[in-house]
Amino acid sequence: MARALRGLGSVPGGQRGPRVRFGPSPTGFLHLGGLRTALYNYIFAKKHQGTFILRVEDTDQNRVVPGAAEGIEDMLDWAGIPPDESPRRGGSFGPYRQSRRLDLYQSASAELLERGAAYRCFCTPQRLNLLKKEALRSQQTPRYDNRCRHLTPTEVAQKLSQGLDWVVRFRLEKGVEPFQDLVCGWTKHEVAEVEGDPVILKGDGFPTYHLANVVDDHHMGISHVLRGTEWLTSTSKHLLLYRAFGWDPPQFGHLPLLLNKYGGKLSKRQGDIFLEHFARDGYLPEALLDIITNCGSGFPANQMGRTLEELISQFEIDRISTHSALLDLEKLPEFNRIHLTRHIENDGLRQKLIKELQLLVEQVYGDQQVDQEVLEKDYVERVLLLRKGHISFLKNLVSSDYSYLWVRPSVSREQLQTVSGEVDEIGKLVLGLMTRQAAVLTIEELNKDLRSLHQQTKETKYSNVMQLLRLALSGQQHGPSVAEMMVTLGPKEVCGRIHKALSS
Repeated sequence: MARALRGLGSVPGGQRGPRVRFGPSPTGFLHLGGLRTALYNYIFAKKHQGTFILRVEDTDQNRVVPGAAEGIEDMLDWAGIPPDESPRRGGSFGPYRQSRRLDLYQSASAELLERGAAYRCFCTPQRLNLLKKEALRSQQTPRYDNRCRHLTPTEVAQKLSQGLDWVVRFRLEKGVEPFQDLVCGWTKHEVAEVEGDPVILKGDGFPTYHLANVVDDHHMGISHVLRGTEWLTSTSKHLLLYRAFGWDPPQFGHLPLLLNKYGGKLSKRQGDIFLEHFARDGYLPEALLDIITNCGSGFPANQMGRTLEELISQFEIDRISTHSALLDLEKLPEFNRIHLTRHIENDGLRQKLIKELQLLVEQVYGDQQVDQEVLEKDYVERVLLLRKGHISFLKNLVSSDYSYLWVRPSVSREQLQTVSGEVDEIGKLVLGLMTRQAAVLTIEELNKDLRSLHQQTKETKYSNVMQLLRLALSGQQHGPSVAEMMVTLGPKEVCGRIHKALSS
């Protein structure tokens, strides 16, 4: 860990601790891969009393989706990993949208031009396209041939006087120094041997990723860059930029890919990996944070049910492996069940669930409700506590399987008689039991009493007694135990339903 914390002294502004950033492009919704990158940055910062920054990287204006930047920050808040500095929250190092920092990039570009580390390129899109086609025809990787690198100052001035369009390219130099990646170890890529000089400032005055990120990470005091492994080969290029500016670079850590359980890319089809999709379907954010770290690395052991606090305390960056993380979303409902159980057990979180369940009941059943008693806090809380551990989603409790909790079933005497000919006798025994048990009603005691009750019938099997009572109380053949149904509904409601079934 000492390796990860190198250079954590003061940063601009006198702050201490690591400063990390999550830099999404606002081209759509936040997905699981982006959430994982944000989460690793967040827990690294919080473990070491640092700062987590959201920086919106919107320099590709053609791909920006209106409202996407706001949506990304909304989802970080929903997930419980809010940034300390962001477009919404502000901070001492803003603006936090790259499109509002253009003067800074243009100034940095001019500095590189003056130092001879960059040059203006006048090549037309048509020429660049021909280069690409020729490379592909020769089965080579397309690259710029650095033609404008060799223009003399006189030739540059002449082209400028003609009003020709231009971009700024960075001069890639050979002799890249290796760097120690926090995940991948020592590595380097001789980019000058395989790539042409990259564009760092486009004709519209907007920077490319390479310039914007180097400039922003420097001016925002970023100490550690934790990002996806797809950027590993670009890091040597970025280190050349740092050297050209004369700046000390941050430390880099490249996170392995997040793939599906078969080792393929996560599908964005029908939005099934976007956070809005999971939130809409009733998943808890804790379940998502749990599963995307459970399938990855950075922790002593894989275990289900970790809270955010446990993730922060257990995280060690040198435990992150280079192996891709395989995500099995079929396991997500079980993760959700574990965290929903924890919410129900927590007094404060349970009060929130009660309100959510009350709203769900009103939305689903509406006019079907017989009275408002089913929305009373004590009743809804009893339902939650009794079904704790049995449900994966709060919405399960308003499914048809649990409709009897909110709407009285319509069950006729004839239906009950198909189960047993002792309908009246069983009904009277249950009514008597409810009268005696009105003070204290527990599942354990009721199970004993129902066993005793069965022994007082003449010819009805115990299983048929339970089938009859379940039908009278819920109108269903399956569900929780009869004892649990009776405890949930309460003596008054149980008696009412028995009377109604016997008299209908």
